[in-house]
Amino acid sequence: MRDHTIDELDQVVLVNERDEAIGSMEKMAAHRQGALHRAFSIFLFDRSGRTLLQQRAEGKYHSAGLWSNACCSHPRPGEGLASATSRRLFEELGITSDLIERFAFTYQASLGNDLLEHEFDHVFFGGFEGDTHPDPEEVKALRWIAPEQLDAEILAGPERFTPWLLICWEQVREHLLQKPIPQ
Repeated sequence: MRDHTIDELDQVVLVNERDEAIGSMEKMAAHRQGALHRAFSIFLFDRSGRTLLQQRAEGKYHSAGLWSNACCSHPRPGEGLASATSRRLFEELGITSDLIERFAFTYQASLGNDLLEHEFDHVFFGGFEGDTHPDPEEVKALRWIAPEQLDAEILAGPERFTPWLLICWEQVREHLLQKPIPQ
């Protein structure tokens, strides 16, 4: 598992609207200023088409206790997306998966506590079957859910989900209809 004592020193890659790197910044400073930075979101699917949701640990500095996609984070300066997605998937869930980037989008959202999310988010899909080994400092709970059930839960209680999941879920659904899920 990872060392959680240096989160304040984590750096994010600052980007322009074309996702071209223009520098780096300490992660908390980027979230306080709402600086546009590179991120990724991973959606995992099982053979029956369910997606894995993660409930964020209560100790997270934002969106604690909210339900989100399987894994999301930021690449480090100089780190490619393929390496970063594999690293964080293993750090958070203790698993590996072959991931394919399906789309990217830019969004802004208030996270509370004077924090702003402004990300150029690369969205990856992967297949997974098996046991997970979540890091309890990252993950409170995991569950598999059918897309139709997630649609219903989002409609009934959007406040239970992270802003980025609410923003990108419709695009995820469109991509599910266009191409089969990698297994």
